Amino acid sequence: MATPPGKPPSTKTPSGKNTSGRGQRDLKVKVKTAKGRKLSSTRWLERQLNDPYVSRAQREGYRGRAAFKILELDDKFRFLVPGARVVDLGCAPGGWLQVAVPRVNALGEKQGKRVGTLLGVDLQEVEPIAGAEVHVLDFLADGADEQVKVWLNGQADVVMSDMAASASGHKQTDHNRIMALCEHAAYFAFDVLAPGGTFVAKVLAGGAEGELQQLLKQRFTKVVNVKPPASRADSSEKYVVATGFRDAPAVIDSDD
Repeated sequence: MATPPGKPPSTKTPSGKNTSGRGQRDLKVKVKTAKGRKLSSTRWLERQLNDPYVSRAQREGYRGRAAFKILELDDKFRFLVPGARVVDLGCAPGGWLQVAVPRVNALGEKQGKRVGTLLGVDLQEVEPIAGAEVHVLDFLADGADEQVKVWLNGQADVVMSDMAASASGHKQTDHNRIMALCEHAAYFAFDVLAPGGTFVAKVLAGGAEGELQQLLKQRFTKVVNVKPPASRADSSEKYVVATGFRDAPAVIDSDD
């Protein structure tokens, strides 16, 4: 039946009810709590179904919405350049590597540009990604840094990490775990980065990040914190981007 002039078309919600004056894309999906499912799980599912980054990742072929975080960070700081040698710590499921492949020209598709090298490591198997080399490796294990340099055939230009420790449900404990993981990633970066290199990692706001900032300021010429648009507004996560790696620590005023 034709829509009367001046009246917006009618659409149906997932429940089958008609609505007028709203486009289908503006409708939020409501999820009922199924028997045996926790309320927190229902809320997570509802948030996923209504998250524009989740649907965009599906459309564009990325393995998760986190891909847009590194994409937005690189748009701002430009560290994934053709020819760069990049290490992605805790790379599963591989979204950050997917973003990096064309940017560092890992497949050599940009004529006249240097070809980059991408290395992903994780504790679990990761589905292969064209243009990236992925290994099962605990980066905290003895000799992991030397093994990475063997795989890279040299030092790295970028070490990046979106790792997060398993949630315990206790806010301060989870904060401390993630900050400890980030600090370990920073020390790993000190071992494998070439002079002038970049370190990018997820951190959580909450009080323990000050020590990490001081540590990074000793080894990098510039350290900034940023919350990319793809990071959920209700999350305390942010990202530290440290550029200009120094071979030797600089003496930094503690009041800086």
